[in-house]
Amino acid sequence: MRNILDRNQNRANEVRRLLAEEKVLMVNIISSPGAGKTTLLERTLGELNTKFRIGIIEGDITTDRDARRLQKFNIPITLINTEGGCHLDSHSISKVLDTFSLKDLDVIFVENVGNLVCPSQFDLGENFKLAVVSTAEGDDKPAKYPMLFREARAVLLNKVDLIPYTNFRMLNFRKDMEKINRNIPVFELSCTRGDGLGAWFEWISSRITENCNRE
Repeated sequence: MRNILDRNQNRANEVRRLLAEEKVLMVNIISSPGAGKTTLLERTLGELNTKFRIGIIEGDITTDRDARRLQKFNIPITLINTEGGCHLDSHSISKVLDTFSLKDLDVIFVENVGNLVCPSQFDLGENFKLAVVSTAEGDDKPAKYPMLFREARAVLLNKVDLIPYTNFRMLNFRKDMEKINRNIPVFELSCTRGDGLGAWFEWISSRITENCNRE
């Protein structure tokens, strides 16, 4: 395992250098299946597609269904089917970067395979990870899967509109986050209803702009 991670890290460093040269931000989106990654991307593309030049890398075990949902935005999308693999790695990312014209992009969003464990361990060469979790999964995910929540730059808590119909306790979630990563921003969202999306759009827009303008 250590050898695999070392090889992955070497390639991740190469990917990161290439993206830095082109001033392309890469964001690695990690969540359980069904937490709302693709819906989040639909909402985000709907808001930012006219402001920034965006590319998508879709990671999925099989099918192209998530990629097809995003085709309506007329942006470059590359699909990686892992054929049973539980995560993307830097080698797969490196291979598909040639499908993009990096000089014509500001940001690449990577929708990783639905899994809270393995994707957290593999650096893709991204600028940062985003943790997406939904209230329907329960409030204990930060405590049970702390690695992702320690490493993520931000947490997106989706489906807050469903809280009345679940046993999710916001106080428990916030207490666990305070212990694991007290300075991380947590966005409370409903991607279907639109709650909280304005703050998320503002935050991610600032990250993209900062990266484009850095020396």
